[in-house]
Amino acid sequence: MTTDLRTTLDACLAASVAAPDPVPGVVATVTDRAGVIYEGAAGVRRLGEPTPMSADAILALFSCTKAITGTAVLQLVDQGVLDLDAPAADYLPEIGDLQVLDGIADDGSLKLRPPKRAITTRMLLLHTAGFGYDFFNATCRRLTSEFGYPSHRTGTRQSLKLPLLFDPGTDWEYGLSIDWAGLVAEAIRGKRLDAILSEHVFAPLGMTNTGFALSEAQQSRRAAMHAVDKTGALVPVPFEPPANPEVLMGGGGLFGTAGDYARFLRMWLNDGMGDHGRVLKPETVATASRNGLDGISVKPLPAINPALTYAVEFWPDIPKSWALTFLLNEADLPTGRPAGSLAWAGLANLYYWIDRKTGIAGFWGAQRFPFRHPTAIAGFEAFETAFYRQISAAR
Repeated sequence: MTTDLRTTLDACLAASVAAPDPVPGVVATVTDRAGVIYEGAAGVRRLGEPTPMSADAILALFSCTKAITGTAVLQLVDQGVLDLDAPAADYLPEIGDLQVLDGIADDGSLKLRPPKRAITTRMLLLHTAGFGYDFFNATCRRLTSEFGYPSHRTGTRQSLKLPLLFDPGTDWEYGLSIDWAGLVAEAIRGKRLDAILSEHVFAPLGMTNTGFALSEAQQSRRAAMHAVDKTGALVPVPFEPPANPEVLMGGGGLFGTAGDYARFLRMWLNDGMGDHGRVLKPETVATASRNGLDGISVKPLPAINPALTYAVEFWPDIPKSWALTFLLNEADLPTGRPAGSLAWAGLANLYYWIDRKTGIAGFWGAQRFPFRHPTAIAGFEAFETAFYRQISAAR
């Protein structure tokens, strides 16, 4: 990496924490197939305290967790013990008990019916099974606020058992599917998800600072969560997931560092080979990197809970699809990212991309609500654009 490139990327991070409506701190990294080529941080871990944000800061990863859990599921396919197109109930019977919501009766009760087809694990990885989130879907919000269903933030098994929003395989809705996929993996392996990820994903990747629970040393490096209070001031806010939850949420429960996540992204650049061993077969990586939706479209996500998220639509004018388990841009992006790249994000304004064509992947992570905050989006896109411009100019 040239001095000019480091200076340019450092300036992008600095601009995000110096903006009028800033992110308190940000850490970012870029890797190619050989290793990390940029790592930087700006701002502070916690507003009101002097400790600077650092490359080894521990972040709540939120939905950046999903691709990691998806990888553990794809390993089961590699090993011949999971058929993505078989009913998921063959491995996890309780998922076969879920029913489709057909409306609300005049007496205020829910109208439920059996689904017309079984949920498959492929549907779980593609978000076509019928599950939603109560901060993106108005029906799910009603179920948790009016009908007694617990929020998934409780970490209970019951919180995953909301009625399906549609018949499996007929639509796309972002939600609890990957949490269910994690339970499928647990049922097949006979182990909790933390043990599965530790043995089969983190070890061959060398990810020593990622997990559902933090050690005392890791806790000391944790970045605080931030949001705007009632006075309009940006302040640290409590954020503590349930201790020893009934379900380890494979859709959003991990903590980790940017450096660890770069190791995970690099494995996808290297056709499934991790820093310390193979994680996935090359053919599995190739298949999982393609559009998996058949005539179904990825749709925008509304801001049902504006304290947590703005409305979400990445690149509205760009055709998009869904892979296993990533957003896929079907055309080149203005940042320089080519068509066919993989990406997704985490609720506290964390973003990543995997450009298998160029052999580049990047991660940009903050800890502030709401998701898709304008400063965070501008900072991430400026960071990515600056990187692609620099490598393009060097060619």
